[in-house]
Amino acid sequence: MKKVGIHRIVRPVSLATVMVGFIGSSAVAQTMTSDDLKDSKKSEVETKGKNADPSTSDEHILVRGKRTSNILTHDTGVDQMPQDVMHTPQNINVVPQKVLQEQNVKSLEEALKNVPGVTASVGEGRGGMSGNQFLIRGFPAQNDIYEDGLRDFGVYTRDSFDYDSVVVIKGPSSSVFGNGTTGGAINVVTKKPLLTDRYDVNFSGGNGDYYRGTVDVNKQITDTIAARIVGVGNSNNVVGRDYIYSHHWGLAPSTGFGLGTKLSYVIQYVYQQDNRIPDYGIPVVTKPGTSIAKPITEYGIRRSNWYGNWMDSDKTQDHQLTGRLKYELTPDIVIHNDTRYGNYQREYSVTRPQCQVANCVTPYFTGHPENAIIGTAGPAPYRQRTWSFQNVLSTVANFHTWGFKHQLTGGVDFSYASENRFYGEYSSPLPTNSLVNPTPVINYPITILPGDPHGTNISGATGAGDPALRKGHTRDVGVFLYDQFWMTEQWSIKGGVRYDNWNAKYGTEGGSAGSVWAANNMSTTNNIVNPTVSLMYNPTDNQMYYFTWAMSTTPLGMYLTNSYAPMRDGQSGMKPERSRLYELGGKWSLLSQRVGITAALFRLDKSNQIVSDPVSGDVMSSGDTVRNEGVELGVSGNVTKHWNVYGGFAAYHSNVESSQTVGAKGSRVQYVPTQQGNLWTTYDIMPETPYNVTVGGGITWRGSVWLNNTNTAKAPANVSIDAMLSHKFDEHWKVAFNIYNLTNRLNYDSLFGNRVTPSSGRAFLFSLNMLQ
Repeated sequence: MKKVGIHRIVRPVSLATVMVGFIGSSAVAQTMTSDDLKDSKKSEVETKGKNADPSTSDEHILVRGKRTSNILTHDTGVDQMPQDVMHTPQNINVVPQKVLQEQNVKSLEEALKNVPGVTASVGEGRGGMSGNQFLIRGFPAQNDIYEDGLRDFGVYTRDSFDYDSVVVIKGPSSSVFGNGTTGGAINVVTKKPLLTDRYDVNFSGGNGDYYRGTVDVNKQITDTIAARIVGVGNSNNVVGRDYIYSHHWGLAPSTGFGLGTKLSYVIQYVYQQDNRIPDYGIPVVTKPGTSIAKPITEYGIRRSNWYGNWMDSDKTQDHQLTGRLKYELTPDIVIHNDTRYGNYQREYSVTRPQCQVANCVTPYFTGHPENAIIGTAGPAPYRQRTWSFQNVLSTVANFHTWGFKHQLTGGVDFSYASENRFYGEYSSPLPTNSLVNPTPVINYPITILPGDPHGTNISGATGAGDPALRKGHTRDVGVFLYDQFWMTEQWSIKGGVRYDNWNAKYGTEGGSAGSVWAANNMSTTNNIVNPTVSLMYNPTDNQMYYFTWAMSTTPLGMYLTNSYAPMRDGQSGMKPERSRLYELGGKWSLLSQRVGITAALFRLDKSNQIVSDPVSGDVMSSGDTVRNEGVELGVSGNVTKHWNVYGGFAAYHSNVESSQTVGAKGSRVQYVPTQQGNLWTTYDIMPETPYNVTVGGGITWRGSVWLNNTNTAKAPANVSIDAMLSHKFDEHWKVAFNIYNLTNRLNYDSLFGNRVTPSSGRAFLFSLNMLQ
């Protein structure tokens, strides 16, 4: 029988057998992937001998991706999306392990610089959230970060030490992931145990007092059991920014049982501890006589200026325990059950710089810069305690009915998150700071006072009216079912729907009686249906054309753990955000599948947009309907045996379709650039000789970005040129040199309505790698 889209021979299976698989099982785990499967020859031979790993046999339903430079051959790392990138009808970007290693990527933010359409945000919402806050195609994705298909509810800056690859699934994906995913979803594929013995140790050092060490050890214990431990220790300042540093370490042990058999179980634990200084950047101001606000560093202020003080701190401890069970009920029915418990602790204090007209803008631009004063209003300091639980039971089945081939995916997704946030206050008002020559020193005694939940206000001097305790939880129960069936060998339709019962509750203790933040026992419940449908055409195994329509919903209270947003349907006009995607695309694997090319045209509409006030941080409904449409292109793979190329380009046209805000209608949507792209390429010179050298380099760029929907504040364009050089002494030792932002250009990475954060200046890293 000729192979079709899912690249395997489909055995006829009765519908009754499929239903047995759905009803009679509760198992599963993610199929193993690794950064070095290509080096795991022993594992591959043993697995094939057992005829058990679906990634190595056309006779099994989960055809996991090959580890090549062509990202179309990779999988998504999500059980509910069983096909590779090539045969999934959405635009998907994968940052593979090869690129992560060549660029010496150290964080999730650095990895996502390789994905056009993704930008970083300082963090919206009352409470001054930072950590990893991203936007996809211009829409917030702070709650849309996943690891191996399970949501990561934490608010912290994620180190990449445990990453095998990073996958960005563009466009609404609520039918797979549940609520949210307006612009898309970010899925991290983590390192898991392999049936082989290997180790990988890396030491790096560079300017900005950068010191980093990672270790990755995998041990095969028996024919079916393996263990792996990955760790990191990191200390660095930020080149070009005063006083900013991070000291963190992490550990990720994992064990796999039954590897290469029909029933396997993988248990993973990840711990990361961080002590860093939060960077809220520099203010965006309107120069007298102009109408467009720009970062004040565009007018002569040093990029290194930091407007915080010595009390600013972001300390986090993050735990995740994950169990992944996979059971092959038959060669064509595989059941997955993935479970995760997360526990997150945070102590946070930050200064939010404000450059007001009278005290800051006017003196600076009228010849008296020494009199320009930065205000230091900010959110109250707090301690955050969050825990979460999620369990996803899913089944993927391949079968025939009435002569049609099917791939059916369905399951149940339950998640729960609980948060308590204890607010304090400073014993004295924070001092103002100099715009030109700021200092973190406070010249009088000041402490953080704990809040009194039983008082009218928090004890302290600032009288912000914040509650002493904020508490809340979210609960979601989702049921999903979608089917792909082949009308012919080349034509297929994939459609499905997900139903979610969403509940969020929020309450406070203490705070000013008249403050909106003092409201108690607010809650919202939504019954949400998100459908999707795709038409696909596969004229050959190496090309695919598709059209996809999808919907997603972001209910109120969705961002409980990473914003301060009381919720109640109808309050201040707030309603769940809704988005719709129309996407037409094509994917091609060329040169014997060495090179992958993608192209997509899309339109994304979003209604009931909720925004944050840039000064107060209050969350409100703008009532806006916005649209972003454009084209996205991608290329990845080996042009020749020794020449590798990886890149992407996006051109966007965004528009505010309707708005209650004067001057917003017809404007460009905030945070959406007109153009964004990246290109990274490497070439091996004299490989397999003592004189081998790998040279590489690349460029990332992002067009200018409006910081609000009225288009009165703008962040300039970014351009960064990076380069690398490496040499292998033998098969066990390698040295490398990386340089970032070669031209030392002033760029801006993290964006918010009235401030931006300058990115790192010219930085370099030397690294020594030992592997076996």
